[in-house]
Formats: sequence, C-alpha cells, structure tokens
Amino acid sequence: MAEVVRDSTGTERADFPAPFLSVIVPVYNSQTELKHCLAALAKSHYEDFEVWVVDDGSTVPIKPLVDAYGFGFSRIHRPSGPAYARNRGVQRARGRYVVFIDADVCVHDDTLALFAEAFGRDPTVDAVVGCYDDAPDCPDFISQYKNLFHHYVHQNNRGEIQTFWSGCGAMKRDVFLTFGGYDQQRYRRPACEDIELGMRIAAAGHYIILDPRIQAQHLKRWTFWNLLRTDVFDRGVPWTRLMLESGAMISTLNVTPVQRLSVALVYLTLLGMLTSALEPAMLTVATATALIATLLNLDLYRFYLKQRGFWFTLRVIPMHWVYLLCCGLSVGGGALLHLLKRDRTKLASIPTT
Repeated sequence: MAEVVRDSTGTERADFPAPFLSVIVPVYNSQTELKHCLAALAKSHYEDFEVWVVDDGSTVPIKPLVDAYGFGFSRIHRPSGPAYARNRGVQRARGRYVVFIDADVCVHDDTLALFAEAFGRDPTVDAVVGCYDDAPDCPDFISQYKNLFHHYVHQNNRGEIQTFWSGCGAMKRDVFLTFGGYDQQRYRRPACEDIELGMRIAAAGHYIILDPRIQAQHLKRWTFWNLLRTDVFDRGVPWTRLMLESGAMISTLNVTPVQRLSVALVYLTLLGMLTSALEPAMLTVATATALIATLLNLDLYRFYLKQRGFWFTLRVIPMHWVYLLCCGLSVGGGALLHLLKRDRTKLASIPTT
C-alpha cells in the first residue's frame, strides 16, 4: 500500500514523489511565533517542499496550529533540545535537501526558491546559510540592535564559510545523515550545535556557502540580560571550546581578525582607564585604543546610521562594546574550561597502583 503524504498545500496524495526540499521547524511552546512562521512558509512562491514541525515537549497545544496548514507533525514527549528535535525531523523528511527554520523565523516569499536555486546552480555545494533581513519584528532597541547586527555580519561574509547556521540554513540530507546530524548528547539545550556540525562537515572537505540573498525575518524579542547570556554562555564559550578542541581557528562571520583585534583594543582601553589614576599617561593610551577600535568598526556604525539614524547609532556604540567585552569573556571562559577538561582527561589516564 502506498504511503499517503501531504504536499505543501496540505493536499493528501498517494505515491506523491519526494519533494526537493524538506523544511524542519523545531518548536517549544512558541505558539504565536510558530503561527507566523508556518503562515510565511505557506505563502512561499516555491512549491516543491514539505514541512515537518517537531514539538519538543511543549506544555501548550502545537499540533492544531500545524494541522491547520496540513504540514507534518511529530512530538517528543519531554523537552530534549533543538538538536534532538531537528534530528527527529530529518528522520521523517523525504526531501533531497533539508532546510532548517527556527519557529521564530518567517521566510520571505522567495527564501525556499533561493535555497533550491543555490543547490541547483552548483552541485558541489553541500550546505547553504542565509541571514536575517533588515526588518526585525520587535521594535525595541535591544531587539533591533541584535537582529540587525546578525544581518550585517552575514551580509559581509558571503561565499565559503566553515560553520553552519540552523536559524535559516539548508543541507544535503545524505551529508547530514552521514555525519550523524546535530550532536544531541552534547547539546541538550540551545547552544552552538549548528556551528559544531558545520565545523565537522567543513573539516571533512565539504563545501558550505553563505548566500546573503536568502533572507528571513526574525521575530525574537531580545532583552539585555538574555542577550548577554546567549552571547557568552550559549554561543561564545561553547564556540571557543570547539575551536580549541578541533584546533581550527575560524576566521569568518563574527570571529574575523578585525573582531579579535577590536576585542583586544576594548580591553586595553578599559585597562588604561582603570590605571590612569596611578599613571596619567595611561589615559592617553586608553584614548588612542578607543579611537582605533571605533575606526575599525566604522563600517558597522555607518550601517546602523543608514538603517536607523543618528540617535539609534549613538546607542549602538556602547552596546557593541558590551558585545566585544562578552567576546573576551567567552574566550577566557572557554579556554579555562578547555584546560580543565584536558587536565581531568590527563588525570583519568594515569594508572592507579
């Protein structure tokens, strides 16, 4: 008996051929965001796709929202993290390529078409990463600042990269399965499971590109404190540990040489300011390093000026410095944890008498 499946319009068909794209959407409790996410997918101009929504043990009803669009649904009985949920979705996917879209992300009308075009244009491409657009949904300053920063970083790093992004990214399904998908044992909560997968794939010689034409709107509302927590504990520290463990120092996206130099200059500025009471000449050093750090990031500030005006940009500068401080803390914390793990491994390998 032929399996009965549904196409992207929700129509049931027997022997329906496997779609070109399978869209995987993990979700935990985000009903409002998911509703907008699914509505955007349903409006896609591209038609050769299916959608699998994986409910990661939500405490609110998710299935009725999914059923309203005729998309595929799978539920995990207890929260296990987005890595596990995405892996579950790929198990059910039938497409040649899997597209990962977060539940708080709304694709544009042409997002899926551009993914399909990228793979069709160059068969050697194994994974494609898009970016957030320049029109984030939440109007508050912190949310606008954070989401626009992501847009800027991805718009300025087109071409081959050594990581992956699951907010709006796609991959050959067979490559994904060959590498075992996301590390669901190590990452049981949102972290850098997508970066880790991308690093493994790139290290094996597979081709990952960032195509800034592929865009989607981010609905997330950021606060100052969850921004700090995410930048340091969910992304920065785990990413630092990954690079130290693998011995591969990535130089794209937000870990470019300019970024690293900016972090060093910000800390030198703070050091100069703190020691200027004892040594007045250090104030001159602090002024010089602050000026150099500002000039290094002038293109970023011009971007904000063009997007949101002078007053917005004036507030961006201290926020960006906070971000650079978080990067420094992430490097320090990640390096410390890496050394502690290495020491524990050495101790465990010493034979007992």
